[in-house]
Amino acid sequence: MYFVYVLKCADGTLYTGIAKDVQARVMSHNGAKTGAKYTRARRPVTLIYSERKRNRSSAQKREAALKRLSRKEKMAIIATSSAPEFPSTSKKSKAPRRKVRDAR
Repeated sequence: MYFVYVLKCADGTLYTGIAKDVQARVMSHNGAKTGAKYTRARRPVTLIYSERKRNRSSAQKREAALKRLSRKEKMAIIATSSAPEFPSTSKKSKAPRRKVRDAR
């Protein structure tokens, strides 16, 4: 699962990207050397929008579509969305096991 995300930089500009772990990626934009060159000079950044996608291909297509939009159009999408989506904090939630009766 991938996420398309939009960050608001300290100078008011918007940055769009994709990641598997949005929270970790935002942290890297804000502190690590692995953050994008664009955001390094515009820290701190804040996550203002994210959207879940099934695979990398669909995430990249959505990222490209968002990047083609004007700032006004991006802000309209962000304004109509709910809070940014995050993956669950646990690795995988395990369903309770069913007891299987021995057919004797």
